[in-house]
Amino acid sequence: MGTQTLIENGWYFDGTGVDPVKAHVLIAEGRIQRVSTTPLDVPADCQRIDASGKWVTPGFLDTHTHYDAEVMAAPALKESVRHGVTTALIGSCSISMILSEALDCSDLFTRVESVPREQVLPILEKTKTWHSVEDYIRYFDQQPLGPNIASYLGHSDLRTKVMGLGRATDRKAEPSEEELQHMCDLLEDGLQQGLLGLSTMTTKWDKVDGDRYRSASLPSTYARWKEFRRLNKVLRKYGRIHQGAPNIVTKWNTILFFFESLGLWRKKLKTTLITLMDAKATPGTVWAIIPATRLFNWLRADFKWQALPNVFEVYADGMDLVVFEEFGAGEAALHLQDELERNSLLKDESYRRRFRKDYDKKWGSRVWQRDFHDATIVGCPDTTLEGRSFGEVADQRGLHPADLFLDLVVEFGNKLRWHTVIANARPKVLDRIVKNRDSLISFADSGAHIRNMAFYNFPLRLLKMAWQKSRRDEHDLTPQQAIYRLTGELADWFGLDAGKIREGDRADLVILNPEKLDQPLDAYHEAPMEGFDGLERMVNRNDGIIEHVFINGQAAYNGTEFTPELGKTRNFGRFLRSTFNA
Repeated sequence: MGTQTLIENGWYFDGTGVDPVKAHVLIAEGRIQRVSTTPLDVPADCQRIDASGKWVTPGFLDTHTHYDAEVMAAPALKESVRHGVTTALIGSCSISMILSEALDCSDLFTRVESVPREQVLPILEKTKTWHSVEDYIRYFDQQPLGPNIASYLGHSDLRTKVMGLGRATDRKAEPSEEELQHMCDLLEDGLQQGLLGLSTMTTKWDKVDGDRYRSASLPSTYARWKEFRRLNKVLRKYGRIHQGAPNIVTKWNTILFFFESLGLWRKKLKTTLITLMDAKATPGTVWAIIPATRLFNWLRADFKWQALPNVFEVYADGMDLVVFEEFGAGEAALHLQDELERNSLLKDESYRRRFRKDYDKKWGSRVWQRDFHDATIVGCPDTTLEGRSFGEVADQRGLHPADLFLDLVVEFGNKLRWHTVIANARPKVLDRIVKNRDSLISFADSGAHIRNMAFYNFPLRLLKMAWQKSRRDEHDLTPQQAIYRLTGELADWFGLDAGKIREGDRADLVILNPEKLDQPLDAYHEAPMEGFDGLERMVNRNDGIIEHVFINGQAAYNGTEFTPELGKTRNFGRFLRSTFNA
């Protein structure tokens, strides 16, 4: 039977939400061979792991990542594997790297996801030889993947392939009937090949990088609803998923997504949007969204919000933060790539008046609360400023907070590092969000915004919430329910062969020590980004929680070290096709 591993005496969670049992789990030939509450007879050369007091769970799913470029450069995806993730979804938010040319893919991806273009473009130029879904999947079938990978077809990628990036980002240009049909045909081919569905974006602040069409919004944002409806018809035929984002700033077109998901007179459309958060800028919105979603799902929609089980906090170096794209003065600054040119703009008094006006605007939709009294300087060449808010320093100097911020950006550039909390700061509201049955535990954005945030350990954060509740004898979020939310629930909704470890299932599993969950999980560290020439990013490190990770029955991580072959000489993960069919 080949190499076998026996995991003994652990608390076994199968990923379906049922109560755990103390059991022995035998892995053989990449699958769960046996699960038994009594000791198993195994060959003498069988590897044994004593899991007494530990949890044995399915591998976690990260269903919203932007690993599209990183998985080409460093397919081990170690920052996810170290936290127990064994399946990752790519191609989110309308940005896949399937159909378009390397230059177009880079320009669609890098500014939106805050990964340097000078790093991503060479990777794509060297690696991307495919222009079809079939060849794209064949590429991954041949790569030494760490976790399993599944993918959407990105609407911006699709639009660019059919219309060209110039026309795809021209608000006056509409696809012809021939072009619309071509998009539908390409999408249908992708679904037949096993892609999860279509990812879209309607938030205008997501901008194209490069020099050709810089600061145009992503192509998907220019699509009319006629185009969305045509593509959604193909998705319904195959029972596949529309993953997208409403206009995050205004939020009003959420209603259109609700109605598109409805199945009163047609097949329901599986729809998941980013994101259900308790935003500081709009603290009452979550209380309207939750009952509205419940109503639409009661009316026969299949609609899920993506939600994170943690405070949504961000860091920024200087002015490099995507929330500045949501107002005109911020857009104008981020449009300029040259530091001298940008600094000249930031010093201009007419620009400053415009920036102050945008900052002081109290009404209207937004994501960032625009409060420099709620933004703390954490790193600066002038160390006397560290630990203080921009607002505090501005008050001391008799300046408007926006002027103080612009002054410091001009003086220190990206050496000025600061932090703010955007959402999920109220524990009771966050608790309601993660228990909401119309949400999916998702939206880690792994592989993106590498200097702004790090939520790679989001599964551990949900498990900590459940573990703490169990210790307080609270039963509204049990460990088995939390594990189900991170595994079986996601696999079932996305249509993937993952998320469960019953006899016969693929052996993607994790052994973790629940006692180690009682440690801070929100600390951040800096670490080189593998495959990106020493580029550093923010990461999470939580020693002692994850003790073993198996992917397709192969030991990938032992709690301190990765298996040397991971991401190098053999395939651990697989490209997973959707299990939903027409």
